[in-house]
Amino acid sequence: MYNNIFKDKKVLVTGHTGFKGAWLTSWLLELGADVYGISKDIPTEPSMFKELELENKITHFVQDVRDLECVTSIFKDIKPDFVFHLAAQPIVSTSYTDPVDTITSNVVGTTNVLEALRVLNLSCTAIVITSDKCYDNVEWVWGYKETDAVGGKDIYSGSKGAAELVFKSYYNSFFKDENCNVKVASARAGNVIGGGDWALDRIVPDCMRAWSENKTVEIRCPDATRPWQHVLEPLSGYLALAAELSVNRNLHGESFNFGPNAEYNHTVKDLLEDLTETWKYEDASEAYKVTGNIKFHEAGLLKLNCDKALFYLKWIATMNYSELLKFTGEWYYNFYNNNDINMHEYTCNQIKTYAELAVKKGIKWAIE
Repeated sequence: MYNNIFKDKKVLVTGHTGFKGAWLTSWLLELGADVYGISKDIPTEPSMFKELELENKITHFVQDVRDLECVTSIFKDIKPDFVFHLAAQPIVSTSYTDPVDTITSNVVGTTNVLEALRVLNLSCTAIVITSDKCYDNVEWVWGYKETDAVGGKDIYSGSKGAAELVFKSYYNSFFKDENCNVKVASARAGNVIGGGDWALDRIVPDCMRAWSENKTVEIRCPDATRPWQHVLEPLSGYLALAAELSVNRNLHGESFNFGPNAEYNHTVKDLLEDLTETWKYEDASEAYKVTGNIKFHEAGLLKLNCDKALFYLKWIATMNYSELLKFTGEWYYNFYNNNDINMHEYTCNQIKTYAELAVKKGIKWAIE
């Protein structure tokens, strides 16, 4: 995979204790990387990072990316070959209760990572991960392209749009210089699901917590449509982008979308009813109820156009919708109901199975 480009390389992941970060860390370890992580805390309980005992497998820094001096010092000591910047305040509802924390985490944190790279001028490939929420969403039916306007009607979306603007301005002001050793790109994805996510106010974690206790979950927007994808899908894109960017400076300063095929758009209600099959509900109506209690603005429709990733990286989504459900539902079901399973081994086996699916489809990153 990935031409073994990550093997024995020093790879720094910010936000490695979060849901996406823990999956990425696990995959990088499988790829033979020497992984370092920066996070200010372990954000949930339970935590995938803790359940997989990743602290014992990497070099783990407890540090807030909003502290520029400390971030720069860590970068200087490690001299990473690759950086994946995921550290952020990731919850839309939290942005309404604590907008300042959201903005400083997502905007200042991104600025500090880029500033550390600028000051040190390391020979390094860096991927800045934002979100599909960075786009100025006008609820149109076709997917957003990387050239569409960024913005947002809410604090969370605005912070992600601002992070993209910071990325682009750093590229044009500093990294574009031919004497700069840093190569950077940004990546946008959203609505990822998969085992190990326990964040609040996310539909799948809310369901799994409730169902594990035989409770009915409350949902706000059953008809909201999302381009659901397993967490491994965008991660495969981030890794593919980093691998290609490290040897192809033509991608320097570019942004890429990573999302599922258009036919994988399903409503929240559809997703829940399909997931109940893994949890052996005879009647899906027993698993959830609609409250209509919409506490904050949420997009009704949001999807991405991923033609650019296909053209430059030969990247496409690997899973079909049924595989997405199986991977997600079974991870949680085994976590809550099978004490004999080592969840780190189970997670690594899901990564291997995912890679095998990609090989069968002839996807570039998997067969290289």
